[in-house]
Amino acid sequence: MPRARKGSAPRRGGQRSGGGARSSTQADSGSSEDEAASEARSTTSECPSLLSTAAEESFGGDAVDEQGQQEDLEEKLKEYVDCLTDKSAKTRQGALESLRLALAAHLLSDFLLERRLTVADALEKCLKKGKGEEQALAAAVLGLLCVQLGPGPKGEELFHSLQPLLVSVLSDSTASPAVRLHCASALGLGCYVAATDVQDLVSCLTCLEGVFSRSCGVGGSTAPVVPVSLQGLLCAALQAWALLLTICPSAHISRILDRQLPRLPQLLSSESVNLRMAAGETIALLFELTRDLEEDFVYEDMEALCSTLRTLATDSNKYRAKADRRRQRSTFRSVLHFVEGGECEEETVRFGLEVLYVDSWARRRVYAAFKDALGSGMHHHLQNNELLRDIFGLGPVLVLDATALKACKISRFEKHLYNAAAFKARTKARSRVRDKRADIL
Repeated sequence: MPRARKGSAPRRGGQRSGGGARSSTQADSGSSEDEAASEARSTTSECPSLLSTAAEESFGGDAVDEQGQQEDLEEKLKEYVDCLTDKSAKTRQGALESLRLALAAHLLSDFLLERRLTVADALEKCLKKGKGEEQALAAAVLGLLCVQLGPGPKGEELFHSLQPLLVSVLSDSTASPAVRLHCASALGLGCYVAATDVQDLVSCLTCLEGVFSRSCGVGGSTAPVVPVSLQGLLCAALQAWALLLTICPSAHISRILDRQLPRLPQLLSSESVNLRMAAGETIALLFELTRDLEEDFVYEDMEALCSTLRTLATDSNKYRAKADRRRQRSTFRSVLHFVEGGECEEETVRFGLEVLYVDSWARRRVYAAFKDALGSGMHHHLQNNELLRDIFGLGPVLVLDATALKACKISRFEKHLYNAAAFKARTKARSRVRDKRADIL
């Protein structure tokens, strides 16, 4: 079973009295700024991805004949696995993309257990001999494969077989940044799920730290200029590193915090909004982990850090995109509030008849990592994947019959009334804000 995760104790997901299957981060807020906060919290990572929403939806239809559909899916998967060794690079890429979408949308652990060695061997060849997008897709599929197999001996065996290759590609400065980006994400997710040896964990942390640490100067408060092509890679490496920190033993965390906490604020001056936000969320996570170890922890350069966070939380520079400014302000308001001694804002994720509470920076990072990998299949895995249910403390998989599901559905008229009431409340709240702005002007 997975190791205990750091952060606040897991809260059991509960049933809600009425509502269909939908995801919600927060209740409708009272101003456009708060809507931005909800938007930013629901999408914590904007690093480049190969996800194709339209293609994902093609896998997600409701099953009329579940058994027949499963058999058809497995037949297609067998074809995809066979095509991984095809001579045509285009055919291999198509098979990898189809396999990635299937692994994200469905739970296929039984099918994969029988073919794990075949798939692992094919992925290794794609990573070694492939180029560009093929390597990136192979790395993405590897991360999903670890999620499917889980933390048992089979998953650990798979991770150990491909970990050296992931580290090699990630550390190769001549490799494509997009390929290295996906290798960083796969290394972090695979280690989080499958690694049981502390040395494996420390090794992965060191590798990921080496990638983004190069962009942090040894001294001073400003980071060196990072090429645009490498910003996504640094963001992915930093987020994967933060993910592994949530399961790192306290003996190792102390040394890591002493080394990185003074340097990470330099990334807050990056030109990339995604890298700035990733750095801010990681700093909040470091403060959370440090306070768990030392209740009376006081950061030496607290005044300068809070000043920088406050500037980013109120940034109104016109040369930045409006959507980026909104996401940045909402993220850094939460970070500043927590760093100054407040609580981590609780998020609510609804899926099916259950609710997941994300009430710490550690749980937020873990949720974001799996959401980035699974995309629109996240809710399906939360409902059915024992690994995710154990990580988030959701308990055994719920088994509901058709009658229970039908009783929980709400009519179109009830949805209309709910949306109309929410719209009216939102309009009133925004009007009050606009009136105050008019008085100021």
